[in-house]
Amino acid sequence: MRHNILGLVSCNYTNDAFGNLTAARPVASIPFGGRYRLLDFILSNMVNAGMRTIGIITPYYYRSILDHVGAGKEWSLNRKSGGMFILPGSIYGLKNARGMFLLRDIIGNRSYLDRSTADHVLLSGSNKIFNMDLLPFFEAHRASGGGITLLYKHINDATAKEGLFLQQDGGAVTAIRQEAVGAADLFMDCLLIDRKLLLNFIDWYQTIGYIDIMDIITENLDSLQVGAYGFDGYLGSIDSVSDYMNCSMDLLRDDVRRELFYGEGKIYTKVQDTAPAKYAEGSRVLNSLVPTGCIIEGTVENSILFRGVTVGKGAVIKNSVIMQKCEIGPGVVLENVICDKLVKISSEHKLFGRAGKPLVLAKQSEI
Repeated sequence: MRHNILGLVSCNYTNDAFGNLTAARPVASIPFGGRYRLLDFILSNMVNAGMRTIGIITPYYYRSILDHVGAGKEWSLNRKSGGMFILPGSIYGLKNARGMFLLRDIIGNRSYLDRSTADHVLLSGSNKIFNMDLLPFFEAHRASGGGITLLYKHINDATAKEGLFLQQDGGAVTAIRQEAVGAADLFMDCLLIDRKLLLNFIDWYQTIGYIDIMDIITENLDSLQVGAYGFDGYLGSIDSVSDYMNCSMDLLRDDVRRELFYGEGKIYTKVQDTAPAKYAEGSRVLNSLVPTGCIIEGTVENSILFRGVTVGKGAVIKNSVIMQKCEIGPGVVLENVICDKLVKISSEHKLFGRAGKPLVLAKQSEI
């Protein structure tokens, strides 16, 4: 079972709720946690489960994905047999978060499925943050004898935001809803499906390729045997700027950091060799993540910095995310702010967002 599953990661989707963060990149390659991209988490979970053939369905503006994953070396996917496959998505594939498994993307890459000898396909989105041992999930699918098993997380505070929620009866999925309030089973945008069944979906619906795989499953629940498998660990679901900020701030909790980054399964990412962070005399850092390559002369509180950030003397950064190679000038004050890569803020500027609605500065902007 360990080596008999084909991976397929959908990155050809987005929505308007990300604003400037997705102006020049898909959701999958949004930087996260000081050194990672969102795509790293599902890729690492797959590799840690022994999967050695993984395809990434890319949007037409795929440069940031290719720059990050390369040939898959960091995930041990630069292999002679199997490995990482970069698959083209439909140019019309960009849509809201409820349509991340567009059948047209699968049809366009049917040869990837036809050439495989795998019995099953693990199909996943790329905007969920979790670290999970997938092997029990695989075993549960095999033991059930069904054609599809959906991965879900039971939550107690569901709202009617973007997402799919499962209704179950004895472990079998009986309904899939787009809205829920209160206690509910949230679909984690990850499912295991028999490869031949996925090929059947192509044959059945190829004339209406712009249907989503989840819509096909919902339409055919009465005839398909669809099961569900629960995950009880930390799940960060990133569907908007506010979600991104909330999940980023979760990393400042010791229990979340330990589960995501210090468990048995490692989260891999692109390696960049840089010098250790430098803390000048008089600098102050409290409850923050500061990676290599940073130079800190000011104050950083409850914030996440990325590699190569410089914080000038007297600058104060609170409750913010500052991405790679940003330059924060002397005396600058930032609170509830997200700075995309390569932002430059000259001295004495004061910028404030709100706790539930952070201010986002676009990539390479200068103030």
